[in-house]
Amino acid sequence: FTVLFMYFTSISTAQTTDCLHLREQCINAANGCDSVWNVVEEVCNISGNRCKAEDAIGCNRIIQVLADEYPEFKNCVCTTDDLCSITTLLGKWCSIDKDNISMETKLQWSLSALSKQAYAANRTCLDVNKECVEDEVCNKQLSLYLKVCSVNKKCNMEECQAAIRFFYQNMPFEVAQMMTFCDCIQPDESCHRAKELLHGKPCAVTAAPPPSCLNVIHMCEENELCRKKYTAFRSKCWRHVTKKCYDDEACLETLIKDDMPCSANADCKAAYISNWGTMLRVECTCQNLPPAEQSLCEFFHHMLHSKSCFS
Repeated sequence: FTVLFMYFTSISTAQTTDCLHLREQCINAANGCDSVWNVVEEVCNISGNRCKAEDAIGCNRIIQVLADEYPEFKNCVCTTDDLCSITTLLGKWCSIDKDNISMETKLQWSLSALSKQAYAANRTCLDVNKECVEDEVCNKQLSLYLKVCSVNKKCNMEECQAAIRFFYQNMPFEVAQMMTFCDCIQPDESCHRAKELLHGKPCAVTAAPPPSCLNVIHMCEENELCRKKYTAFRSKCWRHVTKKCYDDEACLETLIKDDMPCSANADCKAAYISNWGTMLRVECTCQNLPPAEQSLCEFFHHMLHSKSCFS
């Protein structure tokens, strides 16, 4: 259940905030509430990245006990017609927006020494990885993400991408830049391994066979979360392109790289980092495409994967 609290969403309603506040009061109370809550945590065994209770029947029984013995929880665990279940609680915690920042994680990061560092360009991924592992807060967050994206088990790309989104979007911007823009100057195997770990390879970004960059854009546009991030990325980084062509693919085909100035400011970098853990970061190709699609595909590849914007 602790995993749930690493994954639950930002608190966007007063009622949700009250529920979290009640949980804290319950845990710290000396009236037996903490014992009931411990059973809730154990029996409900929440799978954090899905916000889903594994044993719903047993879980709902203990939720009913919580509501009966501590009526202050009724607003959190019961519907207006007094049906009490874990679903009501999870609805308040998990359905708002899984990609918003977690208050608890934000608080933890504020205690990290890394969060006090100013961003320095041209860091090696090996150094960045080492600093993260040596920092208690960063290491804890990194471990959560790597546990989901581990290469030692069958890769679930969707779950791994969700873990990466949570990892990058809940850390301070300076730390996110440090990790996102690290690189390996020398052909150093240890550094490249560290880079792969930090950047979600292979699980979150490598599909077989690799999709065309055109397909990546079209799949992204069909997904609400990805579409929002892509729109923000274009408006913050490629404003000139958006202004000139918007979604007109025939217009986009006519652009050459010199027509594509990238803003590369802080807003652009934040939008780029926000793409991590979405289809937009999946490695794509422009090989074996019909000639009519080639130039548009290369345009999208440049937009999504060129480092020229940030180097």
